[in-house]
Amino acid sequence: MPIGWPALADEPTTAKEIPVALSGPSSSLAGLRILVTGLGVTGFPAAVHLGERGADVIVIDGDDTVDVSEKAQILEVFDVDIRRGPEHVEALPEGEFDLVVTSPGWRPDQPVLAAAAAAGVPVIGEVELAWRIRGANDAKWLAITGTNGKTTTTTMLESMLLAAGLKAKACGNIGTPLLEAVLEPGLEVLAIELSSFQLHWQESMSADAAAVLNIAPDHLDWHGSAEAYAYDKAKIFHNAKLACVYNCADEVTLHMVEDADVIEGAKAIGFTSGVPRPGELGVVEDLLVDRAFIPQRYSSAAELASLEDVAVATGVAGSRPAPHQVANALAAACLARAIDVPGQAISAGLRSHSLGAHRMVTVAEADGIRWVDDSKATNTHAANASLAAFDSIIWIAGGLPKGADFTSLFADHRDRLKALVLIGSDDSAYREAIAATIPDLDVIRIEPALAVDSGVPKRRGEAVAAAAVEAAAGVAEAGDTVLLAPAAASMDQFLNYNTRGELFTEAVNTHLER
Repeated sequence: MPIGWPALADEPTTAKEIPVALSGPSSSLAGLRILVTGLGVTGFPAAVHLGERGADVIVIDGDDTVDVSEKAQILEVFDVDIRRGPEHVEALPEGEFDLVVTSPGWRPDQPVLAAAAAAGVPVIGEVELAWRIRGANDAKWLAITGTNGKTTTTTMLESMLLAAGLKAKACGNIGTPLLEAVLEPGLEVLAIELSSFQLHWQESMSADAAAVLNIAPDHLDWHGSAEAYAYDKAKIFHNAKLACVYNCADEVTLHMVEDADVIEGAKAIGFTSGVPRPGELGVVEDLLVDRAFIPQRYSSAAELASLEDVAVATGVAGSRPAPHQVANALAAACLARAIDVPGQAISAGLRSHSLGAHRMVTVAEADGIRWVDDSKATNTHAANASLAAFDSIIWIAGGLPKGADFTSLFADHRDRLKALVLIGSDDSAYREAIAATIPDLDVIRIEPALAVDSGVPKRRGEAVAAAAVEAAAGVAEAGDTVLLAPAAASMDQFLNYNTRGELFTEAVNTHLER
């Protein structure tokens, strides 16, 4: 049990083992009764796979408002029992179960999962399930986690692998669900982004190489403590075969490697924005170099790419890339080099990479004002990197704080902040931080009532975004950057962070067209 989570119940006297029949992609699961929690991105493919193999599958989902008719038609073919509505997630369904496969968003103390644990029923997630069913699929697993930068690093890695001529796919927390990727024939490498939620429920994975990019307090409401959050992140290194990649600037990630139980021969590989030591990748002048995977690492370094390649990869060609993006590129390169991807492919992969949506995207520049969408900055660590990239900022922030403390964020950037446009249904954590650091900061509060659901999910939060843009425009002047980097989750007022960024972009364009 990770630090921070109290025991949910007395230890069961007869805990069941994960069914042996689960191993491999095709053995019969007839006679097994399996509960799947959630009917979303991970729950649905899990239910299909288990039902297809003959298991008696029950799916429960507390949300009965979303149209799942297409999914239901598919699951009916395999006689999957679908139970939707709040009443179905309040307790473990009647009868005995051999296994629970949970969606990553479900907390360990959720009543159904707590009851399963108390009854000795094994609970696993999609990562554990995917690892066990991969069977003859011998694709290499390159796994990535961290508080921030996971998606960019994963897509950079995928680009490098493809540039090397490998059949590769980004999957896991982005792109293709991991369960589907491991069953796709012909894939040679999986670039796998993993969240702390996904890692919590896995025990057996043995990645060829794994990386923890950074660690900062996040999702404390889910994990129970910063220690429990870090504990789950560190599980990515368990049984690593070739390399455990850590951030030289983040001592916690090094300690994770030191404490990891790995396969004999696995190397600890660091990445740094400075000149690398033997066993590290880093930067010399304007070059990304390798002093870890070459025989002569104690006396020289091998060129992999240039800072300009990173600039191209992150959409700022001709400018110096942000430090965190250089770190992301180096981490991706570490994983690629662990399976002998050549330096030319590292460079080519960066140049062919496209930065994902809502990640430090300049939406528009007009009248000397830059409008930037970094809606993906859903925690303080990510917002800190965004704020550090600009000088005079009108900051649009707020949302679900997830237990975060914003004091250091305001203190570190007090000289950059010209005004704060505050969104979100609860602004108390932000107000406390402002009072302690910049009490005279110009704060414009956007009325929470504007987030009333329009009935069209993708328009939820539209009025909030429009009001925030108008408020920012009212105080912005030439030389300012209006930055949407909320440092919080979006679901209190928006459907998700993508919707938040899309509505912000629309509002900016509407404002500038007037």
